Amino acid sequence: MSDTAVTRHEEVTVTGTREAQTLAETPASIGIVGGETLRQDKPAHPTEVMGQVPGVHVNITNGEGHMTAIRQPITTSPVYLFLEDGVPVRSTGFFNHNALYEINVPQAGGVEINRGPGTALYGSDAIGGVVNVLTRTPPATGEVTASAEAGGHGWKRILAGGGNTHGVDAWRADVNLTDSDGWRDATAYDRQSATARWDHAFGDNAVAKTVLSYSTIDQQTGANAPLIQDDYDNHPTKNYHSIAFREVDAVRLSSAFERESGDTLVSVIPYVRDDSMTLLPNFTLSFDPQLYTTSNQSFGVLSKWRKDFEPLRARLIVGLDLDYSPGGREENSLTVTSTGTGASRVFTSYTVGPRTYEYDVAFLAVSPYLHAEFSPSERLRVTAGLRYDDMRYDYDNNLTDNALQVGSSFYGHAADTSVNFSHVSPKLGATYAVGENTSVFAAWNHGFRAPSESQLFRPTRATSAVVAQGNAQSALGLDPIKADQFEVGARGRAAGMNYDLAVYYLSKQDDIVSFRDPATNVTQSMNAGETLHRGVEAGLGIPLGGALRLDAALSYATHFYREWQVSPTADLNGKEIESAPRRIGNTRLSWVPAAGRRVQLEWVNLGSYWMDQANTTQYDGHNLFNLRANWPLASRLSVFGSVHNLTDVRYAESASISSSTPVFAPGLPRTLYAGVEATW
Repeated sequence: MSDTAVTRHEEVTVTGTREAQTLAETPASIGIVGGETLRQDKPAHPTEVMGQVPGVHVNITNGEGHMTAIRQPITTSPVYLFLEDGVPVRSTGFFNHNALYEINVPQAGGVEINRGPGTALYGSDAIGGVVNVLTRTPPATGEVTASAEAGGHGWKRILAGGGNTHGVDAWRADVNLTDSDGWRDATAYDRQSATARWDHAFGDNAVAKTVLSYSTIDQQTGANAPLIQDDYDNHPTKNYHSIAFREVDAVRLSSAFERESGDTLVSVIPYVRDDSMTLLPNFTLSFDPQLYTTSNQSFGVLSKWRKDFEPLRARLIVGLDLDYSPGGREENSLTVTSTGTGASRVFTSYTVGPRTYEYDVAFLAVSPYLHAEFSPSERLRVTAGLRYDDMRYDYDNNLTDNALQVGSSFYGHAADTSVNFSHVSPKLGATYAVGENTSVFAAWNHGFRAPSESQLFRPTRATSAVVAQGNAQSALGLDPIKADQFEVGARGRAAGMNYDLAVYYLSKQDDIVSFRDPATNVTQSMNAGETLHRGVEAGLGIPLGGALRLDAALSYATHFYREWQVSPTADLNGKEIESAPRRIGNTRLSWVPAAGRRVQLEWVNLGSYWMDQANTTQYDGHNLFNLRANWPLASRLSVFGSVHNLTDVRYAESASISSSTPVFAPGLPRTLYAGVEATW
């Protein structure tokens, strides 16, 4: 049986309240991809497992890069919070939409996805959803596992790990070494990741869990490399942006100490992070070619005190989160060599030009919160919460305070300054046990997202000094995004079938949009109005008899601009948001004749969506079929394999309008992966 827990009523989650709690008493839409699924599927990219949760779509930009859609369009916008064992992978001030490639997902202990705003518990970023990747628990006895696999287009990977328990100490370590030539021109990448965990018990009522994570990625063509229609159809391996690249290093260390005494628990999690990225982005080559490095270090603490009360099964949690993240940006303009024009312009080389931005910025957040639960009756459980976030950026400009001219372009710079944000985020929810195997829930959640450092201090270049400085000053005035979500849902088991249903209404105000002129590709960030997101999500698990089982994660949603006018000539009120498919589906038919033996056929459905804000051109969507298998050869030796895109259809990972021309980033053709795994 699959342990993809969009469908299991008795499943326990640690993301909904930062405490272990059954889904039946969690008033939120939470899907869980279990550790066993990760070990069986061995995903080459997070997209291969994330879509098993209703309403979740993760695409591939290149290598292990990704864009995410959770109750939002497919986007790089900072509206998701990525965690590892509850600790944010990145600081709010230095968001990276590719955060999942900074986590060793294939060797994780599971992934929990809380769809919708989670700000009342986790703070800024958690608007579309919270993705919490869990580390693997150390084994009770000694074990070592190693696998080697290879696939099409020069793809190869070694996964190795093991651990043991010695008295009050338990440990586990995992290593991921991945290398690929890439299936398109100049899309090779290398990845090295390691995760180490040490658990130590202090008597019977206290424990410490220390986690060290490291990832380094060296990737050509760091994002989508779209093609015009003819090349997409007939020459999909082409790459107009072969000079682009991305180099990433990420280190995290945290130590969670918990002491429980009777009805009281105290938890303190200090952590440090060190992140850096050097990027030559392909998405700005046509209008603002640049090479930049961003880096930041983080020092933080997540702390809480929890008290349980006998009357009404009441529980009170008082917490305080602290995050201090100093960092900076260094950016140079580029002079590029290219052939052709418009959307099919091919970039062949570059030389590094003058420095356009250089600044230091420190982000500080102090965030107390309250979370309370009680049961007025045996079947009813009520949850409420409130969080206050006080955040500050201290910015030091290391270049001129005036507009800096490079050729015909001007780059605006703000003088040294501080920018402050504060926000109160409430939530309210309830669950009701209809029967032993059925529960329903209703919830209201408020969320917000403060602007990131690049949105505040790296304004869009302009064609005059006056406009450039105006952009720099207006960026400092950006407001946080606010969101309110109402949802109802039901989950349980009936006639052997597991189900998980949710209906939501999500409204976002003061959305920070990078408005892009489709003719010039020039972008400008602004608070532009309100968007509306409504949808229905369903997770189903149905035993078909014998060794067969059917699992499905389905959603239908609409995403509209409302009160959205970014310029006198760009009124988007009532338009559907671009890159927002209405249908997202993942259906899996599994045959499991015995433990360790599995054959699975997967159908991935992505609906059509508009490619531009004006709703003039549409991508038709696509259907993919994938095949997976696991089979033991001996008691400690097994083989596994998969075929991606079984029918070898042409499909787009993303589709948009560039230079007034439709462009498509082609998805992976039919590709075979196979490997062998040994356990000692």
